[in-house]
Amino acid sequence: MAGRGLHIGLIGGIGPAATVVYYQRLCQAMASRGVPLELTVVQADIHPLIANANSDGREAQARLFAPLIDRLKAAGADCAALTSIGGHFCFEETRALSSLPLVSAVAPLDAHFAAQGIEAVGLLGTWVAMRTRLFGLMTRTVALSPDEDFQEVGQLYQDMAVTGTCPASTREVLFGAGARMMERGAKAVVLAGTDLNLAFDGRDPGFPVIDALDVHVATLADLASGRADLSAVG
Repeated sequence: MAGRGLHIGLIGGIGPAATVVYYQRLCQAMASRGVPLELTVVQADIHPLIANANSDGREAQARLFAPLIDRLKAAGADCAALTSIGGHFCFEETRALSSLPLVSAVAPLDAHFAAQGIEAVGLLGTWVAMRTRLFGLMTRTVALSPDEDFQEVGQLYQDMAVTGTCPASTREVLFGAGARMMERGAKAVVLAGTDLNLAFDGRDPGFPVIDALDVHVATLADLASGRADLSAVG
């Protein structure tokens, strides 16, 4: 028997394109479940997030996220989520200050890959997410990063997140980095940055792609429709 659906709170704005695609896909997922969506979105500032991520300012960023979560709670949200994989660099620090349960976008990925029989993946996203192999949370899956053009890929992704646009030249670099990780043994390339839809949606890069955003949205939609509860998602 389904439980009560939860009111979902999203921290958006990091970046704008990611916020839009979260909203679109959550609406689609809830429509397919036949359940109305209760949702509140608050706006974070992407610029201090980038600075804190690049300087490992985890506590500083957590202190910026905490009052936004308080606003979500005041609006009636039952849980909160970040519309940014890169923003998860301070997930534990944010959770320690959070007035609501936080629903991770990273924690479900390792189990998802294992369930699909995917032993190795390539990662595209922020340079921190790539360098740390998704913050060290990949325990069942080998995670590769585009080491040969690490800084370029990370900078291009950051620029794309800030502007909400993807030039053809950026798409070419991202597709090339993905192809080279496939040559090194990846079985699929993970879009471990929620703005990467700007580069990949509606395109065939020539290799299998798994969008981490879709895994997160499915988890949130299960919570919002009462198909799962917070104890089941951690």
